[in-house]
Amino acid sequence: MASPYIERILKARVYEVAVESPLELAPRLSRRLDNQVYLKREDLQPVFSFKLRGAHNKIAHLSDSVAQRGVICASAGNHAQGVALVAKQRGIHAVVVMPQTTPHIKVQAVLDLGGEVVLHGDDYDAAFDRALALVRERSLVFVHPFDDPDVIAGQGTIGLEVLRQSGGDVDAIFVPIGGGGLIAGIAVYVKYLYPRMKVIGVQPEDAPTMYESLRAGHRITKERVGMFADGVAVRRVGEEPFALVRQHVDEVLLVSTDEICSAIQDVFEDTRSIVEPAGALAVAGIKKLVTRSQWKDKRLVAINSGANMNFDRLRHVAERADIGGEREALLAVEIPERKGSFLQFCETLGRRSVTEFNYRFENNNERAQIFVGFSLSQGKLERDTIVRQLKEASFVVTDMTDSEMAKLHVRYMVGGHARGLTDELLYRFEFPERPGALLKFLQAIGTHWNISLFHYRNHGSDYGRVLAGIQVPQSERTAFLQHLNDLHYPYTEETNNPAYRMFLGA
Repeated sequence: MASPYIERILKARVYEVAVESPLELAPRLSRRLDNQVYLKREDLQPVFSFKLRGAHNKIAHLSDSVAQRGVICASAGNHAQGVALVAKQRGIHAVVVMPQTTPHIKVQAVLDLGGEVVLHGDDYDAAFDRALALVRERSLVFVHPFDDPDVIAGQGTIGLEVLRQSGGDVDAIFVPIGGGGLIAGIAVYVKYLYPRMKVIGVQPEDAPTMYESLRAGHRITKERVGMFADGVAVRRVGEEPFALVRQHVDEVLLVSTDEICSAIQDVFEDTRSIVEPAGALAVAGIKKLVTRSQWKDKRLVAINSGANMNFDRLRHVAERADIGGEREALLAVEIPERKGSFLQFCETLGRRSVTEFNYRFENNNERAQIFVGFSLSQGKLERDTIVRQLKEASFVVTDMTDSEMAKLHVRYMVGGHARGLTDELLYRFEFPERPGALLKFLQAIGTHWNISLFHYRNHGSDYGRVLAGIQVPQSERTAFLQHLNDLHYPYTEETNNPAYRMFLGA
């Protein structure tokens, strides 16, 4: 007997507002993974998210008398925009309760669509409780973001489209999970027609509510969840989605923040579009499972669920994407505190592209600590090889690539005042950015003068920028300046900069 959801999905009303989003091959990612990876572009919907499907299907089924009371929802943003757009088209009032942590771009989008925004609490669950209170106070109709059969059926139309667009020739569909409505709708439809096709859910490691609920055999409530992927930051999954996921979903994977950032970059490189963290979960899941299971020549679909990204979050994404894609390593290295040590270290690294270099002189210490990042082309295997080579060259090395504290904080805190340091001059330099450029720069500076401070970070531009402190006795400054001019590297002296005196100077 067919699930009642099959008829609900086939009769769902979504296309008055939603579009049939394209199913596009991701050629670069496909080549790299040795599988055919397709992106279901729900980020191209009118509100840049799949959520308007379920919202419209729910509101379309309300009678005129009920709808005129107005609707209300609780949402971190994407469902909110869907409800606001549908309500505007139907000519009814919409109230949206959003967590105070909701990205501004999502709040403004709801306001632009004519919705009334109420900011309450720090997460979805607090907003949900406030929305239920307003339902009672103002006799509004609650539109649940995931725990409602009409909403689930609306999201299930994505599964219908994937099967039609692919002809059913798909090995696995990867779906992000927040409250569970999206994967529930897709899975119930896909499994009815193609029982052997895998449906795999993906959640962030710091918001594993469905993953842990399935392991426990019942819905659990997390005390807190991570907010980086705010679109899936739900402390408790829906009752109806949980039942459907238990029955129809093959597996739920967990991915790290770094892996999500890397997936955002992967989607950008194939589409030139930037998805939000929740929208990249499915791609991160594909990469993880392909590596774990050594899949090859499979046809895999990722649901790109949304693209409502706060612009300022891109800084964090760019910083972490290379680490998540195993394209960058971070090391703490101990080197002798003497002239030429920097150069010896860089010569050991060879022509590898250095992405970051932080060092500050420490008085009365024979050893110096540096924090260094460099590019990888062969992932962890290459990283382990470099660590071994540095140790064989008598450097003391600690791998910081997997240290969250190092990635979030320590890399920005290396430095400080150097007590007792004399004759230090501070300069900013620029040099053309290419493999081996940092090594060439250090060779040009030479070993005659001691480098006492060094900061370099590759930001992907044409020119590398270095801040360097160099000990130059007063009697040698004319010769030193002549040497700088002979190098033909653009430079600016910053010795008198107040920021240097307050935070770095001797």
